[in-house]
Amino acid sequence: MPDARQIMSPKTVPIRPLGHSDRYAWEKLWADYNAFYGRAGDTALPAEVVDASWARLLDPLEETHGLAAERDGELIGLAHFIFHRNMIQIAKTCYLQDLFTASHARGLGIGRSLIETVCEYCRANGITDIYWHTHAENVLARTLYDSVAHNTDFLVYRRATRVEATKERNDARSQRRDVT
Repeated sequence: MPDARQIMSPKTVPIRPLGHSDRYAWEKLWADYNAFYGRAGDTALPAEVVDASWARLLDPLEETHGLAAERDGELIGLAHFIFHRNMIQIAKTCYLQDLFTASHARGLGIGRSLIETVCEYCRANGITDIYWHTHAENVLARTLYDSVAHNTDFLVYRRATRVEATKERNDARSQRRDVT
């Protein structure tokens, strides 16, 4: 695997793997990312999910990986990606699950650099493709994505497997709609 500490963005912002000492800064950035997608307040991720996610990112036996963009000692971007098998090819594929740049650092090429670094990790691990999805209304991100990848026009469907979870999710969505 390439040493991500040596990879620099076009604007010379280091991209590196997340480390144990990043927990506090990562959690803040992760909360901002989740708030962007409506997971804040009553709908915020439970602490046990945040803790489990952090543990997975640092576990060398997991296929889940995390990168950070850092400027002047501050984490300003993150990428979480997962290597996994699929049924249409022999090699594993990569799902870029989360990509986020702090609002004050947008437009500096951080997202592009994070994507390119994930691609380098993929190449180093024999993975030939990467995919991700975003919200249709996330125009700024889609502008970047359209410049580095092709839109497959697939829609994402999700269904809870527990009746209680489905009701909880629908109730949370209704409450968010009532606020706006």
